[in-house]
Amino acid sequence: MRVSTRRAAVTVLSALAAASAFTAPADARSHGDEISVQEFGHISADGHVTLFGTYSCAPSSPRGVQIQVTLTQDGTRLGFGGGEAVCDGGQHDWSASASLRLTPGVHRGAAGAQARLQSASLGSPMTLRVSYLAEAERDVVLEEKHR
Repeated sequence: MRVSTRRAAVTVLSALAAASAFTAPADARSHGDEISVQEFGHISADGHVTLFGTYSCAPSSPRGVQIQVTLTQDGTRLGFGGGEAVCDGGQHDWSASASLRLTPGVHRGAAGAQARLQSASLGSPMTLRVSYLAEAERDVVLEEKHR
């Protein structure tokens, strides 16, 4: 079977276009969405850990953008939320706190932190789709907070 050069070229170009459309990584920063984590976090006397950072997201971001945080230390992993983000294009501070009552292994010292700007929506049939607009990871130091 003989395939024309034109048909082969169209097939190859179509395959390349499809591959680039579906495999190109989405860069959230190109849309003005970003998040950061500060180098230090706090552990309070009442048994809470708090992390801090900044974020910005574009007004065109999906509705209901949330800040989610994960803290990892010595094999203990603690996930918690930092509330809803205000997506107006400006830079905002965030903080997120969680109780250590169920994770007593978290202590002063070095830890890893991950913060995400994420949006969740219902798909079909009744599935939850989570989109990550921005993500930051860094090593942090947890310090005791004295009031």
